[in-house]
Amino acid sequence: MAIIPLGDASRRPVRMPFITAFLIVVNVCVFALELIGGEPFVARWSVIPAQVSGGQHLVTVLTGMFMHGGWSHIIGNMIFLWAFGPEIEDAMGHLQYLAFYLVGGIVAILAQVAINPHSTVPNLGASGAIAAVMGAFIVAFPTDRIRSLLFFLIFVRVQYVPAALFIGIWFLMQLVSVGAVAQVQTGGVAYMAHVGGFIYGALATRLMEATRRIPAD
Repeated sequence: MAIIPLGDASRRPVRMPFITAFLIVVNVCVFALELIGGEPFVARWSVIPAQVSGGQHLVTVLTGMFMHGGWSHIIGNMIFLWAFGPEIEDAMGHLQYLAFYLVGGIVAILAQVAINPHSTVPNLGASGAIAAVMGAFIVAFPTDRIRSLLFFLIFVRVQYVPAALFIGIWFLMQLVSVGAVAQVQTGGVAYMAHVGGFIYGALATRLMEATRRIPAD
């Protein structure tokens, strides 16, 4: 069984999600550069934890969050970003949302570096920043219904899932995966980046609500 979020069925943003659309375009353009540049491009601009922990190639902490490991990786990430991003952009405002997204991505990759600082495996992807957006969403709009596609064998149906349930299950899966990866000392997905980004997003949004920098739902 698989479930794909399509968007928030409970509200429509007042502001046009310009930044969310812009981030998707940037991710797609960088992925095109990856396809053209191949392995040398990926090696140059993705995050190598051993290099970052040694104070080298620090710019990759930023560039790595716009890169992806394949078609399924970027398509999945952009679907999740479009499903949850517009409402958070609407709540925060364009510039604050952009800063929040970028900081979330940086925090996420630094969390991944911290858990395995000597790794020489490239880390790349927008998942950590998108996890921050999802962390913000579960704090800001926990009771909203997420319109989703539910796949079971050959059957497909549209299902409306409470945001707290959808995102909560997703986060628990990341926590379990972090433990599994830590035990076997391997893994191709940066689960700690997901966890770090999500926690940052939830805490930052709660602080914004407390200081009235974004309205509480």
